[in-house]
Amino acid sequence: MEDLKPCSANSSPLTPLGFLDRAATVYGDCTSIIYNNTAFTWSQTYRRCLQLASSLASLGIRRGDVVSVVAPNIPAMYELQFAVPFSGAVLNNINTRLDARTISVILHHGEPKLVFVDCVSRALFLEAIDLLPPEIQRPILVLITDDTLEPTSSQGFLDTYEGLVAKGDPNFHWIRPESEWDPMILNYTSGTTSAPKGVVHSHRGTYVIIVDSLIDWEVPKQPVYLWTLNMFHANGWSYVWGMAAVGGTNICVRKFDAATVFDLIECHGVTHMCCAPVVLNMLTISSSTNKPLRNPVQVLTAGASPPAAVLLGTEALGFVVSHGYGLTETGGLAVSCAWKPGWNLLPATERVRLKARQGVRRIGLAEMDVVDPDSGKPVRRNGSTLGEVVIRGGCVMLGYLKDPEANSRCFKNGWFYTGDVGVMHPDGYLEIKDRSKDVIISGGENVSSVEVESVLYSHPAVNEAAVVARPDDFWGETPCAFVSLREGLAKKPTEKEIMEYCRARLPHFMAPKTVLFREDLPKTSTGKIQKYILKKEAKDMGSPKMVMRLEWERKSVFGLKIRSDIRGMMQRRSNMNIKIFHNFGMAKPSATHSTVHCVNSGRSIIAPCMWL
Repeated sequence: MEDLKPCSANSSPLTPLGFLDRAATVYGDCTSIIYNNTAFTWSQTYRRCLQLASSLASLGIRRGDVVSVVAPNIPAMYELQFAVPFSGAVLNNINTRLDARTISVILHHGEPKLVFVDCVSRALFLEAIDLLPPEIQRPILVLITDDTLEPTSSQGFLDTYEGLVAKGDPNFHWIRPESEWDPMILNYTSGTTSAPKGVVHSHRGTYVIIVDSLIDWEVPKQPVYLWTLNMFHANGWSYVWGMAAVGGTNICVRKFDAATVFDLIECHGVTHMCCAPVVLNMLTISSSTNKPLRNPVQVLTAGASPPAAVLLGTEALGFVVSHGYGLTETGGLAVSCAWKPGWNLLPATERVRLKARQGVRRIGLAEMDVVDPDSGKPVRRNGSTLGEVVIRGGCVMLGYLKDPEANSRCFKNGWFYTGDVGVMHPDGYLEIKDRSKDVIISGGENVSSVEVESVLYSHPAVNEAAVVARPDDFWGETPCAFVSLREGLAKKPTEKEIMEYCRARLPHFMAPKTVLFREDLPKTSTGKIQKYILKKEAKDMGSPKMVMRLEWERKSVFGLKIRSDIRGMMQRRSNMNIKIFHNFGMAKPSATHSTVHCVNSGRSIIAPCMWL
């Protein structure tokens, strides 16, 4: 058989872009996208993506150029997942929750030729542009407008999103990759190190993770998928393209709101959704009836192990929860907690313990193991011996953009070293025990302790700082800062002042939620801070004892008020009359320690609040 060789007929490059072409043929008249009162069919979506790709080409976008997108889960964001690579360009989704400085770093590193910017992010993005060095060429800017919002100035933008759609050619021949190894995606690891790393995925790797994701989750044809997971998170764990492959209906949501999610599930018959565990917690807390859903909804969660109470609460409502593990570097979930039928007969506490594990490799991975980081040999499969998680397979990234040192560190001995610490159980199931480089996973977002520490060290009163994860029943984890102050200070800062200092310089989800002052931080003989001691202390503190956490807006210097949508949610839930109190012994309400007192038929709930 030596004479049988690959040829163009049997080695056409794998790419997920053809999924949309096929969807237009098979599911052309079926609904592809629903957003408020707007709906598209798959034929319309395909045509709009071709028009966008055509307009990009007319603006000079060529094969291999980077095109960035800063947008939430709206129809334009979904269409751009196809339209940008249709033009031959490399798609770069940027997290809308980042601050201007971090966005500027990404723009400087990724060098996009054109950027689509959602109207809500307009001011933030223009601030990021202003932070670029003067010698850096500015990208072309296109504004994504939204008829449901107030009009936004388009000054500084070449055109609008719908303007490009209207000008494009619906008969444009989309540009196929020359090789299945051609770059298709550039995503950034927001928070795994002090500087984001650009992760490059190929057409082939993306194709593999999509097929893998559909098979492993047993996604049927024409599901109704609710976008509670941000599309900028590893391209929605690859389901942006997966929904086209199976002709699903994409229910787009600009901003997460638990009450809206329940309404959309009921209105559209949602069958599938993905989210971080914190979203499950929000759904459990805010369920207006606490009655099971009319029909089960399949939920895939990852980012941190969901707490037992959250799993039990969401499943009681009718959500069927599956758990997995993935990285930006795998383009989606590469490991899942494959459920065994016999486990359904176990007590609830045991089922929850098993489901909280990350699981076994999906078919997109060739191999997965936990090894000693020094010897590279597998650790004992006893559920307690720690090691580094290593993987290899078709879904692993091509590498980090412009970072040969990082590539040499993570690709070695034929494996990709994830940097995550875990154990392997006797049954072959993986459980993540810690994150390398002290990454904190808060509400599904990665928070770099190094980056938070750098801000703390910039405070004039701070001598030493170390940031670790504190358990949190709501967010999974939150940053906890241990700080020692300089000697001889005329006035020592308070915990609140340190937190506000960080919030002014970081995305709010990265700022410490707990600050603890110490005279000295524990160190090794060589002077390195012993974080494992601080981690244990933070872990022993446990989660803050909170019934619910709410987002507030300032009413005056002396008070706070409940955000109107949250007030409505609470009143819908139990017809509670809501009054604001502050903690005993405090002179006035505090931005970090105020409480809400909810009274209903003599029953009271005290709910501490915090700034988010």
